Amino acid sequence: MTDAPDGQELDPELIECGRWLFAQECVFVSGAANYDGVPEADLPEIAFVGRSNVGKSSLINALASRKTLARTSNTPGRTQQINFFRLQDALMLADLPGYGYAKASKTEIKRWTRLIFDYLRGRPSLRRVCLLIDARHGLKDKDIEVMKDLDEAAVSYQIVLTKCDKVKPGALIRLTDSTSSRIAKHVAAHPTIIRTSSLRNEGIEALRAELAMMADIR
Repeated sequence: MTDAPDGQELDPELIECGRWLFAQECVFVSGAANYDGVPEADLPEIAFVGRSNVGKSSLINALASRKTLARTSNTPGRTQQINFFRLQDALMLADLPGYGYAKASKTEIKRWTRLIFDYLRGRPSLRRVCLLIDARHGLKDKDIEVMKDLDEAAVSYQIVLTKCDKVKPGALIRLTDSTSSRIAKHVAAHPTIIRTSSLRNEGIEALRAELAMMADIR
């Protein structure tokens, strides 16, 4: 699997910029259990969202080359608030609760689902949403629902396939092609799909380069 999206060559300068950015200090800022607890929007922001257990925290750890920056768990629904991480004075990363299946009460699921959508619709500093999709399962109805909501809110989002090491190369190519066709109908979707494996550190360099374009780098 190539590190470049869709087999394309990555711009060496952009790669280096991404490497430099994610080599900087990345620290936990705060966790917000409701929208009132969201920190001040003073930096460009990237949000990571997806179904429960899709690998959001693992991906953030891989991007920052840290094992425990974002808390990971095999239990779906473990992240029940938005966790914010500040990358130098250039970028804010937001790890959102997973939607879909979770081992929690209906009241809690309803609360954090409302939190997710309040944040996605109302965050002025949000530059892009990384919508994580498990490569073993592809787009599900709930993912499409989120995409439609982001389209309506005019929030730019990009599909990031996770756990690609668990899918055979041919199946991964077919999934990428079919997903590209489906997102072409969505006005806020970025056309480039990035394939990643946090376990093998594949696609991480490409995603760093993509996100670096939105950072406040002086």
